[in-house]
Amino acid sequence: MHTLHLPGFTLEHFLEHYWQRQPLLIRRGFRHFEDPISPDELAGLACEEQVESRLVYRRDGRWQAEVGPFDSYERLGEREWCLIVQAANHWAPEVQALVEPFSFLPKWRLDDVMISYSTPDGGVGPHIDRYDVFICQGSGRRRWRVGARGNHREFAAHEALLHTDPFEPIIDEVLEAGDILYIPPGFPHDGVTLENAMSFSVGFRAKSACDMFSALADHLIDKELGNELLEDAGRPLHTQQGRIDGADFARIRAQLQSVLDNEKLLADMAGGYLSRTKCQLDLQALESPYEEHELAEALAGGALVRTGGLRCFYVDGTVEQGVCYVDGERIAFGPQGSSFVPVLCDHERLDGALLAPWLSQPAILAALTRWVNAGYWYLAD
Repeated sequence: MHTLHLPGFTLEHFLEHYWQRQPLLIRRGFRHFEDPISPDELAGLACEEQVESRLVYRRDGRWQAEVGPFDSYERLGEREWCLIVQAANHWAPEVQALVEPFSFLPKWRLDDVMISYSTPDGGVGPHIDRYDVFICQGSGRRRWRVGARGNHREFAAHEALLHTDPFEPIIDEVLEAGDILYIPPGFPHDGVTLENAMSFSVGFRAKSACDMFSALADHLIDKELGNELLEDAGRPLHTQQGRIDGADFARIRAQLQSVLDNEKLLADMAGGYLSRTKCQLDLQALESPYEEHELAEALAGGALVRTGGLRCFYVDGTVEQGVCYVDGERIAFGPQGSSFVPVLCDHERLDGALLAPWLSQPAILAALTRWVNAGYWYLAD
């Protein structure tokens, strides 16, 4: 288990003065840090079709990028290339453990843990991210330069690589094992490897209004909601055929606002949308599924561990009805399950003692059994 060490200030201080405001280098943020997986294991993940991976390298001075899976790297030589694996926490419990130290931020803001393995002079070039990232340095050393937020020109160095023009650094430091570099959105940065190195990037991504409205539209269509037509009985005589007047515009706005004011509808949309993963989960369905009574017996001496990357949320407005959202699915346990929902969603590990008060509720035991059999949670000692 990794513990986050801050140099002389609190998490509250970090959130007030740095989060989404300015970058920060935390020396030895993780003490005695060791790579949770090896370069060979990372290369093994990049061999898998269902795992998102990329290679970034330079050939004859020009940037190149390829999408995995990959089965060989010999053609690349010993310098100037970088292997990137997205959502590695979905496939390796040891990598998923890197998420826990950042639990002072809500899980719905978490994107994934991306891992990069780079050879000397390797990197992805100077660029700007639209998300918050904690870059945790593993083995090897990388030099990181971070510029100030501003009006930086971006351009396509390759069809898959968006770069930015050179910038003056406000941070220019070499990171070693255990160092953490926090970079908010909008700050240009560039990392160049000095020796074979591993970096573990814990990313947090917000949703745009466009994303949320698109999800809301999908939810309305899928659930056949919001089909009520605008009503305007008793309207006055209209004399300008091409005009949408103030009164009509107010009716249109009120029609849309009525959807936004429906707390249950929005809770279901947000919970379902935000609990879906963008990358595939490593779901290992059981060949010999548990019966409900068998799982209850097994939990007497064991615990349930959430598979890496699984997203489980609840919303204040509907939690009293025992509603939660697991990987995009709305689950309703009823008011009798309202105090179970935070237990389920707030913990990565659910031991038998924690679960015991709830196993007598048929709906809860049935849901847990279904999830375990499908691979969303697995039984551990």
